[in-house]
Amino acid sequence: MTLVRFQPAPLKGLLPDFWNLPADSAVAVQPVVNILETADGFRLEVSAPGLTKEDFQVNVVKDLLTISAQKETARTEDGIKVHRREFAYGAFERSFRLPETIDTDNVAATFNNGILYVNLKKKAETKPEVKTITIG
Repeated sequence: MTLVRFQPAPLKGLLPDFWNLPADSAVAVQPVVNILETADGFRLEVSAPGLTKEDFQVNVVKDLLTISAQKETARTEDGIKVHRREFAYGAFERSFRLPETIDTDNVAATFNNGILYVNLKKKAETKPEVKTITIG
């Protein structure tokens, strides 16, 4: 058996050259999401620094949860020359198919410190029942 030395493929040409983008270019990025489960339901945490709660829209249609936001990039004041602009805003939309165990009438959302929290409660009959076992 012969060992073959690993040679990574060159990245130039495969990925955009972020260090040499024009000053006013924007890269579209979707926010990252954590999905956590508790005994009572699920919590989605959407990381969105620079946005406010007014920028978001959260909708539930049947079993589809959709989180969207839109914010325009701030315009440059007259007399200011931009050498590089990496803070870019635009619009995004993320959708999540909800399981049948979610009570879609009791979805709640809050926004704190750049994170949108969406709380999804489980239906009462689907919560796991806790039984205490007596040790004999």
